[in-house]
Amino acid sequence: MKKILVIWMAWTSLSLAAQNSIDRVLSSVEANNTTLKALREGTEAQKLENRTGIFLENPELAFNYLWGTPGRIGNRTDLSISQKFDLATLSGLKSRVAEGQNQLAEWQYLSGRIDILLEAKQYCLDLVYLNRLRKETEMRLAHARTIAKAYDRMLEQGDINRLEYNKAKLNLSAVEGEMARIGIERDALLSELKKLNGGENIALDDAGFDEISFPLDFETWYAQAEQRNPVLAYVRQEVEVGRKRVSLSRAMGLPSFSGGYMSEKVAGEHFQGITLGIAIPLWENKNRVRQAKAAVRAAEMRSDDAQQQFYGRLQTLYHRAAGLKLAAEKYRHSLTSLNNAELLKKALDAGEISLLDYIVEMGLLYETVNKALETERDFNKAYAELSAVML
Repeated sequence: MKKILVIWMAWTSLSLAAQNSIDRVLSSVEANNTTLKALREGTEAQKLENRTGIFLENPELAFNYLWGTPGRIGNRTDLSISQKFDLATLSGLKSRVAEGQNQLAEWQYLSGRIDILLEAKQYCLDLVYLNRLRKETEMRLAHARTIAKAYDRMLEQGDINRLEYNKAKLNLSAVEGEMARIGIERDALLSELKKLNGGENIALDDAGFDEISFPLDFETWYAQAEQRNPVLAYVRQEVEVGRKRVSLSRAMGLPSFSGGYMSEKVAGEHFQGITLGIAIPLWENKNRVRQAKAAVRAAEMRSDDAQQQFYGRLQTLYHRAAGLKLAAEKYRHSLTSLNNAELLKKALDAGEISLLDYIVEMGLLYETVNKALETERDFNKAYAELSAVML
């Protein structure tokens, strides 16, 4: 039973390898995830759509052939080429709005990417926890089998009664059942990771968590996270795009011009020259500027709300992770200083305590170890959610 303490103390030595393995899993998920691939293609399609309609209108070519009546006046031939110009296009306002919309599409993709990678990382952390619990349970199973075999011999020799023998067998059955449950949960997690990895199998056998350098000051941490959060970046960009749309709407309310060349031939006469035109938008763009300004105000309110929500959520996660970190450290200290496994084994072998007393006492130790592992897992999952913007 001394191995309980030895394995527990060696846990941190596996942290770097575990983190590297999780990083490899996340890289594989990012490369193979079908949802991310669809999001990427959708983002590229959206960018192309945003860049559509930002150029000058097509030039117009017109040709007329008119028969004269009576015939002596001859026929008439017209040819004209014209091009329309608007200030919104010439000034680059449409192009700048499209660039802002493309950035919105990119931030939206990054937000979806973080959601998927965070989901994959949470599964990985659960898997690491189960791997660690499986190692603990394998050791407990080996010990329970040793006791069960010893009680087989003792029952044959008449040294114990059937009640004591049944206790040993029940203890073994309980540990075997726990091993089966762990295997089922591991298979379910691997299946979820396989789905996230585009149907390709993933192996993750690490049994140690990453050694986390937890931030001591929340405000400093938040300032960094705020700058990297794609949701906040999206709503900030939305405000900027809205302001550009206001300028674009104003420009669309200005007159547009057209210019070109025209030729007219009739009865031996030929006229040719340039043409100029102006279109005054009296009704087409009515309320467009007001609508754009209202959209900016709405975007500013969404931005303020998103920032408030993000701050509150991150603050809650920070305090929860800090509390779990402290609890995990207390469990570690207790297991290091108060481990009675060796003493209990000696007392059982010497006949100083009954098998039932031994099972109860060891059950308390096992429960403490399990709670410690759960707390360590919960801390890592809370920190993963807290630092999701860093993925």
